Amino acid sequence: MMYFWIILAAIAIVVVWYFNKNNGNAPFIGPKKEDPLDILKRRFANGEIDEEEYEERKAVLEEDEYLKYKP
Repeated sequence: MMYFWIILAAIAIVVVWYFNKNNGNAPFIGPKKEDPLDILKRRFANGEIDEEEYEERKAVLEEDEYLKYKP
C-alpha cells in the first residue's frame, strides 16, 4: 500500500513538471494561437511579402481593435 502512494506522488510530480515545462499547454490541445502581427513579421522574414506590403498590413493591424484587446 505504501508503494501505491509513492508511485501516485511521483506521477503527480511528473505531471506538474510537464505542464510547467510546456507553459500550461498540453500537446493534445494544440499550439498556442499566434498573434496576427507575429504572423505578419514571420511572413516578411520568410520573404513571402515585400516591405511595402508588410508596412501596409502592419498599419491596418495596428488600427484594428483586436490588437488592443489582450485577454
